[in-house]
Amino acid sequence: MAELTGKNLRGDGPSPRRKVGIFGGTFDPPHIGHLILAAEACIQLGLDRALWVLTPDPPHKLDKKFAPIAARKAMVLAAIAKNPAFEFSSVDLERKGPHYAYDTIKIIASQHPGTAICYIVGEDSLLDFPRWYRPQDFVSDCDEIGVMRRERPASSYDQLEESIPGIGAKISYINTPAIRISSSLIRERIATGGHFRYYIPDGVYREIILRNLYSG
Repeated sequence: MAELTGKNLRGDGPSPRRKVGIFGGTFDPPHIGHLILAAEACIQLGLDRALWVLTPDPPHKLDKKFAPIAARKAMVLAAIAKNPAFEFSSVDLERKGPHYAYDTIKIIASQHPGTAICYIVGEDSLLDFPRWYRPQDFVSDCDEIGVMRRERPASSYDQLEESIPGIGAKISYINTPAIRISSSLIRERIATGGHFRYYIPDGVYREIILRNLYSG
C-alpha cells in the first residue's frame, strides 16, 4: 500500500472548520521536546488549538509510578502558559480510569461540537493501534490522526489497514526534528544529580525545585 496520507479538513472556503488536536501524555515532566512537537503539529496540521491532555494512569503503564497529579498539572500549565494555541484539558482527570483514547476523543468531541478532532500520536503508537481499546471505533470517531514521523519511516502499513479498515484516509504526517530529550532522561538526571536545567521550560524547572520532584 502506498504511504498513508490524510485529507485536508480545513477546506478552501472563507470559513474553514475549526480543528483541535489532542496532545496527550503523562508529562512526567513536560520538556522542551513536547513543546516543539506540539508546535509543529499546530503549524503543519493547521490546528486552532492543541489540547494538552494529562493522562493520570495510562492503561499500558499501570505498573509505573508517576509524580502526583497536582504536580504534573502545575508543570504542564507552566510549560504552555506563553502560547495561546496551547490549552490544558482536564478531561482525563475528571473521570475514573482506565483512561482510553477512545473515551477521551468522544468527550472532547462533545465539548467542541462542530469541531474537527485530530488525535496526535508517534509512529510507534500508530503501529500499535490494533492493540488499543476499540481501535476501529476510535479511528471512526477521529476526523484526523496526526502522526509524528520517525527518522526512518516505516516501510509498509498494509497490515495496519487490514486490521483497521479506513485508517489510511485519516492519517496526516507531521515532520518533526530528531529530539533526544525524554521525561525518563530528565528524571534520571535529577535523581543522580546530573544536568537537566535547559531541557525544560523555566516554569517547569521552578515547579520541580519547589516541589522537590524526582530527587529520590
